[in-house]
Amino acid sequence: MARAVSELPPDLPRLRTVVTYLRGELVRAERALNTAEEREALAARRRPPADPPAWLIERGIGAGRLPVRVHAGTCWDARKRCAALSTDEARRALVEQIPPCPHCRPDVALGMLE
Repeated sequence: MARAVSELPPDLPRLRTVVTYLRGELVRAERALNTAEEREALAARRRPPADPPAWLIERGIGAGRLPVRVHAGTCWDARKRCAALSTDEARRALVEQIPPCPHCRPDVALGMLE
């Protein structure tokens, strides 16, 4: 439990000793923190990247954010506004007239040519 200010020594030499000790402890704690952060960063770099989803749906801009395009998961033209889809959901979106991406052609990959 932390000591109250009134429990600290009243004289200057002993207060300086306490401050010097606490500065040393702070340096040790900061080193331990830096080591832990470096270890965590290294572990994050070693993790294999997650597999991309098989299919994506791109949402539009604005309040409604309606679906505007279906993509294959590896499409270079997929943007940040995409969410993962299952194969059945991708097929359903194409049936519901959400356009396929003209670059990755998910309709062809799913065997749903127009």
